[in-house]
Amino acid sequence: MLAWKIGGDQGEGIDSTGDVLAIVANRMGYYVYGYKHFSSRIKGGHTNYKVRIATTRVEATTRRTDILVALNQETIDRNAHELDGGLLLADSAFNPVLPASAKAHLLTLPLTEIAKGIGSAMMRNMVAVGASAALLQLPIAPFVEYVAAKFEKKGEAIVEANRKAVEMGYQRIVDEYAALLTYKLGEPMPGDRLVISGNDAIALGAIAGGCRLMCGYPITPATEIMESLAKWFPLVGGAVVQMEDELGSMTAVIGAGFAGARAMTATSGPGISLMQEAIGLASVTEIPAVIVDTQRGGPSTGMPTKQEQSDLLALLNGGHGDTLRVVLTPGSVEESFEDAVEAFNLAEQFQTPVIIATDLSLSLWQQSVERSKLKGPTQPIRHGVTFSREELLTLGEGVFQRYQITADGISPRSLPGEINGQYLATGVEHGPSGKVSEDPINRTQMMNKRLLKLQAIHQVREGFKYEGPEEPELILVGIGSTVGILREAAAHLEAKVGVAWFRTLSPFPTERVQSVLAVAQHILVVEQNALGQIRQLMTVHGVADARFDSFLKYDGVPFLPEEVVARAKPLLNLLEVY
Repeated sequence: MLAWKIGGDQGEGIDSTGDVLAIVANRMGYYVYGYKHFSSRIKGGHTNYKVRIATTRVEATTRRTDILVALNQETIDRNAHELDGGLLLADSAFNPVLPASAKAHLLTLPLTEIAKGIGSAMMRNMVAVGASAALLQLPIAPFVEYVAAKFEKKGEAIVEANRKAVEMGYQRIVDEYAALLTYKLGEPMPGDRLVISGNDAIALGAIAGGCRLMCGYPITPATEIMESLAKWFPLVGGAVVQMEDELGSMTAVIGAGFAGARAMTATSGPGISLMQEAIGLASVTEIPAVIVDTQRGGPSTGMPTKQEQSDLLALLNGGHGDTLRVVLTPGSVEESFEDAVEAFNLAEQFQTPVIIATDLSLSLWQQSVERSKLKGPTQPIRHGVTFSREELLTLGEGVFQRYQITADGISPRSLPGEINGQYLATGVEHGPSGKVSEDPINRTQMMNKRLLKLQAIHQVREGFKYEGPEEPELILVGIGSTVGILREAAAHLEAKVGVAWFRTLSPFPTERVQSVLAVAQHILVVEQNALGQIRQLMTVHGVADARFDSFLKYDGVPFLPEEVVARAKPLLNLLEVY
């Protein structure tokens, strides 16, 4: 396994360079994971892109960098400490200086000069791609083929110039630094894999789940969901509507759900705050709606481009009044796809808003995923309990009760326009017919009905998952992008260590959590927020005890597997160095 990184000024094509390396390596049969550090601005400021390349699945970034490509001195100053004997390739145009404390081999190439000689300094990144392929000892042919396909629509001259840039970067490394070409990846693992982010997986899952309308407002890091659906929806007859704000987005989704359409919105923390009253409206009127929250650093504007998992309590309790919302927490790209499919089934089956809580790392960072894991639902679409037109005709006018009391709390619904159906849906407390009622007995019955119906979700969905030994010394607990980090950490701990993660945060899967954690000697809850929100929830629901410890991080940077290993070892009394 090797880690490659490129850094420079934001807006100089750093992302596209990293994407080329990741996509080509994936096509060659390697697993990849890409992590991007970028500022909350369009252009300027330092940015870097790290790609891990491996012969086995990788779901996390790491502290070490083996090869660093620097397009300016700031990249060296900020990142050279990650190179412990690694290679630093710098553009000689800025007269690179290696810090005295750095343990690295400095290689220089006139990347900008080579690119200008070919026709444009903008092709410096393609020169860097070729040089990187040589340093990684990967064959050049797949890179040339990819570049040809990527620039095909721009004409033969552009294709030829970029091909030449890749080849010249590759050859200059071979000619000048052959003695340093010691890195060697293992044999690739052939397979049919995509390089995909959690946002794209959610967009694909929404389509597979029957969603045909997305109403949203751009916000980092959720915007890619809207952009991807805007590209793909025309293929299936769907539509994306950019609304005036987040409140308008949420109410439009509620209107579509009331009419019988499968609709969604996607936002981040600030947008969730604006949507809370409307989410409450969907709850009390029992209208299906799907909301994606891609968590980022808060509060307020906070850190829009940084990792955090601090919206959890707001997602569960942010609205006024007593309501239960379904909150799903996928722990991988594959689970992001699965939950996007299932969210629409749950929303209609239980007639309620369903929130998918991801985080910035899971949403944005691309990784290798088996294509077979993204091929649609394994079970048919579930629309929930509805009255057919024939059944409504037999009832007669004014007989149908949209909110009738039932044993499971779920009332059959009709759609607007159906004869003898129910047209009224009000946010004011109402009786079985939908008409406003503040009668104390009715209020209690309606509240109990809404709270009761969601408990059955645990019968159709496993809310807490576990993998590891049957009698673990330690269980690492997390959600979202931390799950892959915990897996890697567990693999490096020479002990019986398991990994558990929440798939449903609300309603809380109390019995399942108790069952899984009962056999563990120690439990470490790993989460990216300052208040220990998952640990709080576990305490409130009576599943936390003296075996529990917390590991919190809220600096905007994802956990590293090495950090989790270091924190877990005292609990296991281990002394080995990771």
